[in-house]
This record gives sequence, C-alpha cells and structure tokens, in this order.
Amino acid sequence: MRSRVLVSSLVVMLSSFSVSASNYSEHPKLEPFIQEMVQEHNYDAKFIRDTLAQAERKESILEAISRPAEKVKPWHEYRDIFLTEGREKAGKAFLKAHKATFDAVEEKYGVPREIIAAIIGVETYYGRNTGSFRVIDALATLGFDYPQRSLFYRELKNYFLMVRDDNLDPLEIKGSYAGAMGLGQFIPSSYISYAVDYDGDGKKDLWNNEDDAIASVAYYFKRYGWQKGEPVASSVTLHNADADKYANETLSLKATISEWKKRGVNAPKNVPDQDAALFRFDLEDGQEYWLAYKNFYVITRYNRSSMYARAVYEFSQKLK
Repeated sequence: MRSRVLVSSLVVMLSSFSVSASNYSEHPKLEPFIQEMVQEHNYDAKFIRDTLAQAERKESILEAISRPAEKVKPWHEYRDIFLTEGREKAGKAFLKAHKATFDAVEEKYGVPREIIAAIIGVETYYGRNTGSFRVIDALATLGFDYPQRSLFYRELKNYFLMVRDDNLDPLEIKGSYAGAMGLGQFIPSSYISYAVDYDGDGKKDLWNNEDDAIASVAYYFKRYGWQKGEPVASSVTLHNADADKYANETLSLKATISEWKKRGVNAPKNVPDQDAALFRFDLEDGQEYWLAYKNFYVITRYNRSSMYARAVYEFSQKLK
C-alpha cells in the first residue's frame, strides 16, 4: 500500500481525462471492461453500462486503502483494536447463540469453532461493522482509478458474476472500502468460491444469516487446508541474533522447524518437525518472535498479514 502522497498523485493523474464526479458512464476504462465481460462471460452489456452509470467514485476509498492498520500500526497497537473485553464478551455470546450450528459445522469441516468465531469477531464485531460503502462504488473506484487496480478490476468482474448468478441487486449491497461483504467480509471471488447456503433456503446470505456466514468461513478454511488438531504457532526466543534477519521474510513456510533450530531459533520440543515461518512482532518495549505453522498460514489466506493472523489466533484462545 502507498502513502497519502500516492493518493495526491492519483488526483493529478486523473485530471488527464474527463471522469464524471457522480458516475462511471464516461470513464475510458468502461467500454473495454464491458467488452471483456461480454466476450468472457456472455454478459449483458446494457446491464453493466446502466449499473456503472450509477456507481460513484469515492476519494475516501482511495485514502482509506492507502493506510490499512496492518501497514501503519505496530503489533502492540494493532492488537488493542481487536483483543478487547467487549469483543470477547460478544464472541462468547455469539458462540452460545449459535451452538447447534457451530457443533455441526465444526464436525463437518474440522475447523475449531473459536477460530470461526474469531474471524467474524475480528472482521465485523459480529455484524456490527460490516461496512457502509456500496460495493459497486468501492470496486469501481479501485478497479478503475487505483494504481494497483488489477485485483480490484478482477473483483469488479466477479461482483457482476455474483449478482447475476445469485439474482442480487448490485446497487444495494454494502461492504468495506475494499469491497468485502457480510459478517465474514468475503470479497466477490471468495463469495463465488466459498459461500455456503447452510440452511438450504436457496440463498447464500452472508449479510443477515449468521448460520450461512459461520459455515462459509469454515468452508473457506477447509478449502485452504486447515489441519484439524494441529498447532497454529508458538512463541519462541532466539539463541543466535542472526536468526532475526530471517524473520518476516515471507508469509510462506520456507523452512522446517529443525532448520529454524540450526538458524538460531529455540523451537518448542513438543511440536513435530514441519514447515514453519518466523515472525517478529514489535512490543512497546522490545520485540518477540513467533514460529508459525500451516494453520497460521491458512489464517493469512484470509488476510495477507501476520499481525492479522496473530490477532485472530490470540482472540480465538480467549473464546475457548
């Protein structure tokens, strides 16, 4: 993500062509987008044109995406957003209210209920903060006018496929500034691939149906390879300061536990040798290290951030 300077430069870039302040009907990328959708998906060109004529470019979205918490806050500040008594109390109430669903979903998908509940709690505070932006505005703004737009351009395509296939109103759906939707904050491609109609009513309703949302998060984790009963991560120390240079290199699991030991990590003795990654987290008065395993990596598939994955895991432990 870029700084506020990027947003300012973006405004200058956009001045080179005429874009309506209220809609995308004259945007130079509109017609190429429509032609791609027609050719690739046999989409109704008029529907896209009419819909995007009512989409609005939002400067606030471009500003928000330039400063996500995962990029601008150290761990000790980031954790305080999510690891609160209020969110913990709400999480335990959510688990209790949907016990039957969690029982069935945990059995079917093998994902612990506290992990599923932690995701929904971190993402939307159990439905309290699902987002106030129209998804069409978010994805049009980012898909057409954000420099790093390729992901959002694809998600705009997926959004049109989603609303067509599930007979949804593209102008009514609201979500985050990045186009994430519902209790679990699924982007359109995730909705298409992982959304579940848990109660069999013919709708995959991740906005108002808590049971559908719970099952969808569980299915997402299962598809990404959650390993039932396996550890997530371990707090570790270093016996060789040089090992620090390997921390935070990547979210991928690049070395085995035995290899990390050779590099200078005091790895736990009770965890079988397996692929792992080393992460450094900034505290108020120092640093600490975590050795993360496959299930930690799976959490990062939901949000590509080690701080996010740690917040979810630590929060899940409070919900047990």
